[in-house]
Amino acid sequence: MPGLVFTPKAGILLLLTGAGLLFYFDWEKKRIKEEKEKAKANATYGRPDVGGPFQMIDHDGKPFTEKNLLGSYSLVYFGFTNCPDICPDELDKMGEAVSAIEKALPESSPLRHVNPVFVSVDPARDSVEQVHRYVQDFHPRLIGLTGSYDTVKAMCRAYRVYFSSPPPQEGEASPGQDYLVDHSIYFYLMDPEGLFVQAYGKNNTAQEVTERVLQEITKWEKGERAEQRYTFRTQT
Repeated sequence: MPGLVFTPKAGILLLLTGAGLLFYFDWEKKRIKEEKEKAKANATYGRPDVGGPFQMIDHDGKPFTEKNLLGSYSLVYFGFTNCPDICPDELDKMGEAVSAIEKALPESSPLRHVNPVFVSVDPARDSVEQVHRYVQDFHPRLIGLTGSYDTVKAMCRAYRVYFSSPPPQEGEASPGQDYLVDHSIYFYLMDPEGLFVQAYGKNNTAQEVTERVLQEITKWEKGERAEQRYTFRTQT
């Protein structure tokens, strides 16, 4: 058999073929990686065990439970009325988001009114009267909740909230005393069925909260709730 002749044209074709294969495999590798990242980003994670039954008193002195929040989305923040700056800042941000959501949705939307909720983690000093005065400085629909130490502790446990106000039996917590209260700095988005959706931290802006809640409302209205991701959003 005559020997194969390697010509410059054949060499060029071989190089082009090899380059083409390298390009294809590199493209395919990137495509697979992107698909994996996309699938990971859109994955539905198990819903954290946040929220549940509670029995508190609202700022008008009326009993208030988790059932009062059903039928609407709610943003729930835990703090105390003697908090010098963080609590007011977070409640202002929450109120701004609630107003923006209401403005963005049509009046016909049954979910346009998000419940803004403030829960005191300092029941010894935050009486119904004190909470009533406090909520007047924020969103006009802000619901203030307080209760006994045990009911507050139970609600905080249900929402996985850390707080450090002293129990009254220790003799350190009373309306006239000055003491520090440490607590988790998140507010929680709960859906119309009272189930946890997301938590937002100090680094999340009012605009970010607004956009994310509107996305969740849109999913709910389209019946796509099963595709939600349940996460803590603590970064910008």
